[in-house]
Amino acid sequence: YYAPHPSLARHLLPKEKAFYLTYYINNDKILYMNLHNKKLKTNSQKLRKNMTAEEKHLWYDFLKSLPVTFHRQKVIGKFIVDFYCASAMLIIELDGSQHYSEENSAADAERDLFLSELGYTVIRFSNLDVNKNFKGVCQEIYNRLGL
Repeated sequence: YYAPHPSLARHLLPKEKAFYLTYYINNDKILYMNLHNKKLKTNSQKLRKNMTAEEKHLWYDFLKSLPVTFHRQKVIGKFIVDFYCASAMLIIELDGSQHYSEENSAADAERDLFLSELGYTVIRFSNLDVNKNFKGVCQEIYNRLGL
């Protein structure tokens, strides 16, 4: 069924003509959503090629070796998330210092609300957490995955 869910209507990109949304809904629960947007796809590919040092560390030294599949810089709705595990409905965000401004904190809250409405759990770690407490970050992710 290819109709936008009413609770998500406010998150559609206004006046954008280069995209369309596809929702797969069963019993009022979104099973899968895909945003076809060339700009976002291009941006996500660039972000995958230019990961931060902390993203590389988490990806190559932990996430890539887990028994569940994670994707890097995945487009979900009008957002690009850092790491995404479909089987666990889990999103991991690594936040640099720019995320702590009032404006960016509000944008992160809107993003987290949108993702939670889709049924995802979003966990956030600061880059400092990854650099100073890598084992703790990994353990928290492991716990959230139920492994």
